[in-house]
Amino acid sequence: MPFKFSLLAATTLALAAASSTVTAKPFKWAGSSDIQTMDIHSQNSALGNGIHAAVYESLVMFNSRTLKVEPVLATSWQQVSPTQMRFKLRQGVKFSDGSTMTADDVVYSLQRAMSKTSTYAIYTQGMDRIAKVDGETIDIFLKNPNPVLLNQLTELRVMSKAWAEKNNSVEPKDIKAKDETFSHRNAMGTGPFVLKEWVPDQKLVFATNPHWWNAGKVEGNVTEITYTPIKSEATRIAALLSGEVDMVRDTSIQDLGRLKANPQLKVLEMVENRTVYLALDQFRDELPGSSVKGKNPLKDLRVRKALYQAIDSATLQRVTMRGMSKPTGAIVPPQVNGWTEGVDKRLPYDAAAAKALLAEAGYKDGFEVDFACSNNAIIQDEELCQAITSMWSRIGVKAKLRTMPAVSYYPMAQRHEASIALLSWGVPTFDALYTLQSLTRTKTTGADGNYNLGRYSNERMDYIVDRVKTETDLPVRNRLLTEALQLQNDTIAHIPLHNQMLAWAMKKNVDLVQRPDNRIDWRLIKVN
Repeated sequence: MPFKFSLLAATTLALAAASSTVTAKPFKWAGSSDIQTMDIHSQNSALGNGIHAAVYESLVMFNSRTLKVEPVLATSWQQVSPTQMRFKLRQGVKFSDGSTMTADDVVYSLQRAMSKTSTYAIYTQGMDRIAKVDGETIDIFLKNPNPVLLNQLTELRVMSKAWAEKNNSVEPKDIKAKDETFSHRNAMGTGPFVLKEWVPDQKLVFATNPHWWNAGKVEGNVTEITYTPIKSEATRIAALLSGEVDMVRDTSIQDLGRLKANPQLKVLEMVENRTVYLALDQFRDELPGSSVKGKNPLKDLRVRKALYQAIDSATLQRVTMRGMSKPTGAIVPPQVNGWTEGVDKRLPYDAAAAKALLAEAGYKDGFEVDFACSNNAIIQDEELCQAITSMWSRIGVKAKLRTMPAVSYYPMAQRHEASIALLSWGVPTFDALYTLQSLTRTKTTGADGNYNLGRYSNERMDYIVDRVKTETDLPVRNRLLTEALQLQNDTIAHIPLHNQMLAWAMKKNVDLVQRPDNRIDWRLIKVN
């Protein structure tokens, strides 16, 4: 059942809107898929994290225009020692039920993000314990120095401890399990909006938080936000053209031309801080459903290299992506610390060389392999997988393609049920450690290898990642990041495809800031 906004809160909202000097406006937008949960520590996904930020706030955040870290629920911070950071908390902050945010809430929330059912360990990596100093101050104690702690904290949001305890949501929902907690479908934070209603796969509605500490001090004038997940590209664009929605974030590539030509609309474009890539199972001794019995061909570097070199990235860019991608050989985009032009260089497309590599590895006639793909999570995802399947068939590899919506695809992939999977990875910290630790570190517990779905393992990679976690000499640290990115390329831990291009289409009367992390800053939306 959807969560219903209370009559009292609705009345308060109406009064607040009536007294505002800014004309109140609704904002309706659409995307290709729904969020998986409203629990802020359950499923680390770009769409979910961006939407959660409408309701929940973090100690710090990246400024939408400068991408520099700025205060939110913390007003200042101090490095007490190499392993101790002290944060002064903003006073007078209230949750949307009117209760005051305390240091206990912040301590609890950071500890909750560290719990075993959380998938946010990548943001808590290096943290040892969280301590309350007094009612205005908390300390984060680290196991070792952490040069990117502030970057990580941008994604760790604050939940009311009392609300979680009252509603049996002390621990995050286990996204891989079917059981639900109250925090999965309900929310209460300190942010600019409150969750008014969520009907999964139909609509998600937010209304102004009458207790928001920063009300009246931001550029936006929106008092209600409605998000509609629309899988069909044609239906999504039709909703924009008819005026049913004000903005479409996941704009269909084939419609960009006519959208740009429409005098009632405008399109914002930029290279996204996101890399589309293929993960390959390098762990199992035998791949389920493969024609190869008794061994796993994807463990062989020659096979992985053959699959890589059989992909014509220029054709994918020109035909499948219609120019809305930037082919890459790196597992991180250019905005990310550690990236260089050298690590961005792709292996050349060469079908003949790919065939020779397969023959050398003992697969001159190719083989059959499972290939899983989402159909509403990545731009042109199903079309990309179809094109790659065709390219692989030319070297004798018969990929058995199966596609599914994001809501079921990602849990399946996280259970390691795909031999080859199409995925994409953004870098919300804008530092390559986030990617390397998640995707290439040997999978253990916590953040290490938490999204290493192919279960790649390399001793040198593990050493570099662990060293980078604590290295505070920035030139040394950056060299190590670049070395690790090159090692990912040399060992083909994954097959990078391209960096996505963002294209947001909206009515001319909508003003907002487009960010490379594909986030909407809810505070800055203005409908004229």
